[in-house]
Order: sequence, then structure tokens, then C-alpha cells
Amino acid sequence: MAANLTDAISGRSSLGKPAPWWQRGLTGGLLTAVPMVVVGLVILAVAPTWVQHLTAATVINLIIVVGLQVYTGNSGIVHLGHSAFVGLGAYGMAILTTPLAMKKLSIPNAPFGLSQIELHWFPGILASLLVVAVVALMSGRVISRLSGIAATIVSLAFLIVVHSVFLHWPALFKGNQGFFGIPKLIDLPMVLAAGVVVIVIARLFRESPNGLQLRASAQDYKAAEAVAIDANSLRWQAWILSALICGFAGILFALFNGTISPRLFYFQQVFLTLAMLILGGMGSVTGAVAGAMILSVVLELIRTVESGITIGGVTTPTILGLSGVALGAVIVLCMSLRPQGICGRHEVDELLVSFFTRNRRL
Repeated sequence: MAANLTDAISGRSSLGKPAPWWQRGLTGGLLTAVPMVVVGLVILAVAPTWVQHLTAATVINLIIVVGLQVYTGNSGIVHLGHSAFVGLGAYGMAILTTPLAMKKLSIPNAPFGLSQIELHWFPGILASLLVVAVVALMSGRVISRLSGIAATIVSLAFLIVVHSVFLHWPALFKGNQGFFGIPKLIDLPMVLAAGVVVIVIARLFRESPNGLQLRASAQDYKAAEAVAIDANSLRWQAWILSALICGFAGILFALFNGTISPRLFYFQQVFLTLAMLILGGMGSVTGAVAGAMILSVVLELIRTVESGITIGGVTTPTILGLSGVALGAVIVLCMSLRPQGICGRHEVDELLVSFFTRNRRL
């Protein structure tokens, strides 16, 4: 029984031969998504509406972290520009799908006749992802050729440029004001379903030949070049996929909340999602999911303490900024004590196979 279960998880056939990469990626992705789905369904069944809202926000952050992992975890290069794509997806959806009556109040002077356009949600999603893809294609041509600190700095500059466009093009993005009136079309079950799809896509890329070659080039760039691995092209592919996932998360964010503003897609989101990835482990999709779920719960508990709690009739003082301190502490402690994160480079299916194999030998 244990042998059959081990073979099913690892994707091996009845003859013991390794399964195709897509089968391993699909099985692993579905297993990785199970904790998120179980927790989400339990909350959906028993928790009040405000907890469901927090859960949906957590899953959207999880999708952003998985998108960040697709590039950073496979290429070994830390980039800080992922929130720019989240913002592009969110604003694209807002501009294209907001009802015309609301646009007359929010962006009456929008260029290119966009104040007169109202798309259905499906073509709106496709058009928003197309914009994200075009920006990713152009920016990736430069960033994919860089390594180390140079890539990190240029990706940060890219984020600042996009954020400045959001702020200083008020006719289209409303500047520093909130963009309101976006139709709220999704709920927690739909966000959970989107999370499952994204996790599976990330695992499929990781297990694919291109993902394997990209991880190999991250270990030894010169050796990869010597065996004809085009690391720059692989990084470019990972950059585009990462951008599309992050842009999709921005679309979900806009359709779930109904209002957005530029500050939501800047440094606070960058460091929050980066801390989640560092905590769980950059090298695996399982680490991205685990880090997002764990840190979301911890930060919510800290925010409760931050606003003051009553214990035995005694109310603790308000400690403003405690969540920010905790976020910084997570990054510093993880990088100092366990730089590989909780899961390291191990995926949940690999850990399960190792566990069952070890027990079978005993």
C-alpha cells in the first residue's frame, strides 16, 4: 500500500519508470495547493465575512509570491519589480471594465478614448494580461541579461518608474487618489480556484525541461553555457511567466476589492511578498505557498497586538509599526539563520515520497 502511494505521489509508473515532467508537475502542484484549499473551504464554511475577506487577500498575496518564485526561485536572482506587474494588471482591469458612468467621475479625460470604453470582464482580463505581457517582453530583454545585485537594482528602478507613471499620469491612473467603481465580480471560492491554477502552472514550469535548465544555470552559469544552455533566454521566459502571474494577481485584487491606489503596489507589498518567499524558501513552490500562509497568519496576530489587546482586565498600549518591525525581523533572521527558508528546495511531493520510502525501509 505504501509503495503504491509513493509511486502515485512521485509520478512513477507501475514499472517504476519516472513519469513525464508534466505529470510530476501536475501531481505536485495539486498536492501543494491542498492545504490552501482545505483552509479556505473551512473558513468559507464557518468564518464570518471579514475573515473570508482576509483569506482572499492572503490567497492573492500567495499568488504574487508564487509569481515571484517562478523567476527568483528558478533563476537564483532576486528581483524587486514584481509589484509593478501587479499594479499594471489591476489598473488595466480597472480602466477597461469600470462602468462608463463611474469613469465620468474618475477619469473623464482619459487618453486614447478609454473613458468611453467598457469591456466585459473576460476580454478585460485578456487585454490587461496583454498589456502586462508587452511590458514584460520589453523590460525582460534588459533584466534577463543581468545577474546578481545589478539585476536587483535595475528591477527596483523598473518598479519606481512604473509607480511614478501611476502617480504622475492622473488623467489615466488618477494619481495618488483611489480608483473606485471597479465591478466586484469574484469571491473567495473563485480566488481559491485561481490560486490552484497558478500553483500548478508554477510547478509545471519548475518541472519542465526549461525550468530544469534554468535552475542548473543558477547553480553554475559558466557550466550551463558550456553545455549550450541559453540562460538569458530561459530567464526571459521565466520573467514573462512571472509577470503574467503577478499581473493576474493584480486583476484578482481589483475585481475583489473594487478600488485600488498606487501605494498598494509599491514598497510595502514588495517587502511583504519578498519576506513570505524568504520565509518559505525561494527554491520551491511549496516554500512560496507555506511562507505566504504562515506569515499572513503571524502578521494578522501581530496587528491585533499592535492595536492593543485586553488580558485579565488590563489593556496593552498601542504599538504602532510593530508589524513593520516583525516583517523586517523575518527577513533578517531568515537570511541569517536559515537562508534556504523552511522548505529549502524541497517540494511537498518530494518530502512525502522521502517520508514513505524511509518508513517502508523501517
